[in-house]
Amino acid sequence: MKLQQLTLNPEGEATLLFTSDGFQESEANLVLAFGERTFLESSQPYSFLKKRYPNSAIVICSTSGQIANSGLVENSLVVTGLSFEKTAIKTTQADIQLNSDIQSLGNTIKSELFSDDLKSILVISEGSFVNGTELITELNRQTNNSIPIFGGLAGDEYHFEKTIVGLNADATQGKIVAIGFYGEHIHFGFASEGGWSDFGPEREVTQSDKNVLYKIGDRFALDLYKEYLGKYAHELPGSSLYFPLSMKENSHSKPVVRTILSIDEKNKSMTFAGNIPVGSKVRLMKGNFDKLVDASYQAAYEIKEQQQQNPQLALLVSCVGRKIVLGNRTEEEIEAVKEVFGPNLLVCGFYSYGEISPSLNNVACELHNQTMTITTLYES
Repeated sequence: MKLQQLTLNPEGEATLLFTSDGFQESEANLVLAFGERTFLESSQPYSFLKKRYPNSAIVICSTSGQIANSGLVENSLVVTGLSFEKTAIKTTQADIQLNSDIQSLGNTIKSELFSDDLKSILVISEGSFVNGTELITELNRQTNNSIPIFGGLAGDEYHFEKTIVGLNADATQGKIVAIGFYGEHIHFGFASEGGWSDFGPEREVTQSDKNVLYKIGDRFALDLYKEYLGKYAHELPGSSLYFPLSMKENSHSKPVVRTILSIDEKNKSMTFAGNIPVGSKVRLMKGNFDKLVDASYQAAYEIKEQQQQNPQLALLVSCVGRKIVLGNRTEEEIEAVKEVFGPNLLVCGFYSYGEISPSLNNVACELHNQTMTITTLYES
């Protein structure tokens, strides 16, 4: 596998950050391009990318911040080209605005991508309309929980207005892109860590509808949440990124983090980036700078301990909530990952509205919020 990475600024000027020896732009198989939604809409970068990488599948995704080998990048497109020597890829896409049936979407991805030598699937999904939990549940069902799936939901800086994704075209609303990787020569490592701390008692969800939470115990969810937020309550929904929820579906489940997307003052409900089923147990969480950075280090360390060969590329998908909390210390969680793997690893990725990753001991993927998820790749 050979790699290239560059940035493209609003004036259309490209700056090369990295190129593997022997990398040929005409031989690139896959290009991942991450940029802010407003940048993508104004610059329409697909024609530039198609001209530079004429034979590649090109994926464009809006973000809440781009991750490059040089660190956090804003106000520029980060482009990473991959040229596989022994690995085949296939791509497909669906439009959730044209067809909101998640099962139909899952059928499409399975029929287009599934075969005996499918090794893994990268999903880059719009983040405005899709119910991330339903998407992941359907993909796990279609693949019989046997194919690791990774990726994330597109972001929109801190605007939360709309997200856009494109496959072999400029990015638009509603698109969900899936890329299959095939053969025995491609190898992946997966890890996801949060670093948030629980506080307050554990409480049971008593009324919800998919990803809309109405009641916790005998209290309206929004009333209870505001009580705990105190002075931050008047800044909702933005301030909720500082205080996500930890959720366990049952007593045997591993906790997952759920981010609040919006609130409904009339119904006193909260809408999350993933489902909150009735009967599940929830606790509030809060962030600590050092613990968040340490979690990124730990996720990288988990992969390094399990892999026999040093990876060539790491795709980092981290949550917009982490970026808001870390502020000017955001670069530290990227540096923590690079510290573990050393200088020979190329890093790319983005800040998202939801992260998709298998857990360490489970092939089936999960939807994560407020985590740093890492996927490493190398060809043998």
